Amino acid sequence: MFANQRHEYICDLLRHQRRIEVIDTARTLEVTPETIRKDLDLLEKEGLLRRVHGGAILVENLRAEINIDSRLHLYNDEKVAIATRAVSMLKDGDSIIIDSGSTTHLFSQCIPEGIELMVVTNSPHIALNLSNRPELSVLLIGGRLRSKTASTVDAWAIDALSDIRVSIAFMGANGISIERGATTPDPSEAAVKRGMVHAAKEVVILADSTKYGDEKFARFANIGEISKLITDSSLSDSAISALQGAGVEVVLS
Repeated sequence: MFANQRHEYICDLLRHQRRIEVIDTARTLEVTPETIRKDLDLLEKEGLLRRVHGGAILVENLRAEINIDSRLHLYNDEKVAIATRAVSMLKDGDSIIIDSGSTTHLFSQCIPEGIELMVVTNSPHIALNLSNRPELSVLLIGGRLRSKTASTVDAWAIDALSDIRVSIAFMGANGISIERGATTPDPSEAAVKRGMVHAAKEVVILADSTKYGDEKFARFANIGEISKLITDSSLSDSAISALQGAGVEVVLS
């Protein structure tokens, strides 16, 4: 197969899967991993993809941070499946944290009727959506309202989290890697997310497979602090093995 044919195949695969792995692609095309790495480097220079650890992701992920309204429309089918899988973890009487994010927003909408929960969130949207559910006790964390993510951040939010302890924190992430753990672009968001991690007995990350291998500016959880990653079935076998080796349970939706 000629280089231009490989490049066309790689771009088509990314459009369908949003992420590819070097090893898997090399095996499929019957070339060396080094050949694929060179292909990916060239395609990145042309602005067609972004290189991440072990592979590449769609170029739309290059944007440092997308506002919450736009993110709600990205990979919606995958996010709904992830949210639906995540709510199966809930038990009557649980206390949980739901942080602000597109997948966690969908998760909040999937909470079944009748289950009694204590819900802590830094998302006014999530709090309002759940406020008409009498079986739910909803606590909205105060703080500065950050418009891009529609979440509360800074000292008031961090102080509130330091005084509580919940069963599970359901959290989103802009990037996940073995080396850096869970990351997000904004330091003020990361500080609140870090407070959520410390406030929870169990940390569950809800994120589509394009987030794996990507690393954003600010870390909020080491890989060892993450109990579970609930993601879609496009996550590669090599990524699953790496996460499991680091102690993260991977749940495919």
